[in-house]
Amino acid sequence: MMTFGGHLEVLRRMLFRIIIVVFIISGVIFYFKDKTFELLLAPSEWNFITYRYIERFMHIFGSNFHFNEFHVNLIATELSSQFMTHITTSLYLGLLGASPYILIELFNFITPALYDNEKKYSVRVAITIYLLFVLGVLMSYFILFPISFRFLGTYSVSDVVESNITLKSYTSTFTTLTLVMGLVFQLPVIAFFLGKLGVVTSEMMKRYRKYAFLVIMIVAAIITPPDVMTLILVTIPLYLLYEISRIVIKRIEKKKKKHSN
Repeated sequence: MMTFGGHLEVLRRMLFRIIIVVFIISGVIFYFKDKTFELLLAPSEWNFITYRYIERFMHIFGSNFHFNEFHVNLIATELSSQFMTHITTSLYLGLLGASPYILIELFNFITPALYDNEKKYSVRVAITIYLLFVLGVLMSYFILFPISFRFLGTYSVSDVVESNITLKSYTSTFTTLTLVMGLVFQLPVIAFFLGKLGVVTSEMMKRYRKYAFLVIMIVAAIITPPDVMTLILVTIPLYLLYEISRIVIKRIEKKKKKHSN
């Protein structure tokens, strides 16, 4: 039986290993500056891949829809802003890149305290958390952020006012939206634990489905530009998460019923 001090020592070593891995990955990302910022700044371009695929999709239905060309100036207003942005962005992406390793370390740390049946589904839960987070990040990068940037960056109250977006504003908005979407995509995992505790039932989620859809649409309307296409692009995956959560809870209820019989 390990003492409390022993657990603290294991935790200290684990945190040290995580910090080392994060710094190594961050260092590699920092070194490849050109490629890093080429990917990071790509959603700010008028011909970003998302716009091209939306245009192709609309052309399938006979529409001649196309996005107008736009240009938004990114500027640095402080002497050290570009260098500091390079460092903070490298650390953020390093943490993101090290996330699979971090999950493995956390799992190895808590595994000794779990029962055999808990170990079986804890691995699946950890993998699910990571995959859902990655999906949320991709959703932000390819859909939510570029369309939001296009709208907010080109929005003007008057022709007299010229928009010049700071690099700091760009990267902070990018990282915030990425983190938010990564967390929002954890809804099925949250539903899993709520279902285990019996706080939420599949019947309850089915009964309030219409209200949930309305709330999702309102949230999507708040975090996206005011146009129908963007609203649909964000609402559909968020609502699918709701339905997946309902299915997850339903499966839990079936297993509980089966064991009780």
